[in-house]
Amino acid sequence: MPKWIKFILALLLLPVCAGAARTLWLVVDASSGADLAWVPILAGAVCWIIIFVMLPKPMWIYVFGHELTHAIWTWLFGGDVKKFKVTSAGGHVVISKTNFLITLAPYFFPLYAILVILVYVTGNFIWDWHRALVWFHLLLGAAYAFHLTLTFHILQTQQSDITSQGYLFSAVVIFLGNAIVLLFGIPLLTARVSLLHMLHWWLDSTDRVLVWLMHVV
Repeated sequence: MPKWIKFILALLLLPVCAGAARTLWLVVDASSGADLAWVPILAGAVCWIIIFVMLPKPMWIYVFGHELTHAIWTWLFGGDVKKFKVTSAGGHVVISKTNFLITLAPYFFPLYAILVILVYVTGNFIWDWHRALVWFHLLLGAAYAFHLTLTFHILQTQQSDITSQGYLFSAVVIFLGNAIVLLFGIPLLTARVSLLHMLHWWLDSTDRVLVWLMHVV
């Protein structure tokens, strides 16, 4: 797909982004009373941020997850991974096919947070880890903060993944990808908002943005 088409598509998706931002605010506000989830999640995030600021950044771990995410999304789309290389200074994968989701997946798909969820779900199914739920939330907060902080860190330098797709299109896809993770994840973790209600808020919020734009234009 040519970059100019992606640019136009990104412009058309901006109201959806604005609707997602408003919906995220509504979901967080409606879920604010779920202290049993929020307190350990935020505590885990704060712990990671302290580590991020005070200690050397674990770039090899991040780069490994970054390249593995490219590989996983390549497999999801039926492609093959022919080469996989990781160093603390950077890495790359050689894949048989690509698209914008495969290219941008590491920036919106929190691999380590997903792994924490999979480990907990598996362990809870086999050994009943419900009593350890607070530790799961703690690790989840730390893992998602890891994703956000190090993604923001590497975006301070020029990334070929971003330049190849165009800056605006990449920004829209990355924002929407992270928003979708949170819009589906927060209701599931806090059990204060149904997914159907969240989707209704998103549709309504996007509609409000479009109506406002029509009046402005």
